[in-house]
Amino acid sequence: MRIVFLIAACVCILCVALICLFLFANGIPGIGKIGVLEFFFGMRWKPGSGLYGIAPMIVGSLYVTLGAIIFGVPIGVLTAIYMAKFCGKRALVILRPVVSLLAGIPSVLYGFFGMVVLVPWIRAWFDGGKSMLTASLLLGIMILPTIISVSESALRAAPESYYEGALALGASHERSVFFATLPAAGSGILTAVVLGVGRAIGETMAVVMVAGNQPVIPKNLVSGVRTMTANIVLEMGYAADLHREALIATAVALFVFILIINLLLSMLKRRRSL
Repeated sequence: MRIVFLIAACVCILCVALICLFLFANGIPGIGKIGVLEFFFGMRWKPGSGLYGIAPMIVGSLYVTLGAIIFGVPIGVLTAIYMAKFCGKRALVILRPVVSLLAGIPSVLYGFFGMVVLVPWIRAWFDGGKSMLTASLLLGIMILPTIISVSESALRAAPESYYEGALALGASHERSVFFATLPAAGSGILTAVVLGVGRAIGETMAVVMVAGNQPVIPKNLVSGVRTMTANIVLEMGYAADLHREALIATAVALFVFILIINLLLSMLKRRRSL
């Protein structure tokens, strides 16, 4: 069994290595042909004119992800706190399957929900429709299951002695949870947030359906936006030559962003452990 586990681990590492090899082998030459500054800081994406600047897509991805964090993280963490420390057994029997169901819904169904419900609602209230605001709200809903489930597990894994000690010192139930248990579970909650960010920044189909897909830097919340993932999926079907290399290079940039997020998480965990 030890050999079987070793082989399984090696297969996982090999898959990641092959993905990295494919991306960098096909993407780096395209960046070299376009120019590093022109590719990462260029403001215009017009493959027909030989312009391959992905700055609007980078900014769009960051804006949409930030909006999803602002909307999804507070609701997700507070829901996890309620499920772990305040929820009764009867309500928990209902809430857990609902959270699991949210995690299992395909992204295209989320996108359909966004088109049918969120887009008309945003258009009626904010004169927007398919926009950065709509995409942020939809992604905020999509990352809720990840944040809730991981945060709840972290809260339940926190030492019960911290909570009991706070009660013994005269703190109320609410203060004991928020000032003793919650800080103790901070590392796990941070992991939940980073996993949610990874889900948000890597989402494609739902964003394509509600974001407007305009390769320009959005001027306000109700402007159309195009993310890096949407840029790849919209144009890869007919791209060729340098255009195709530029799209693969966009995937390289996305991969690097996710890698940076994971490295920042590791650094924060090390600081908390020290």
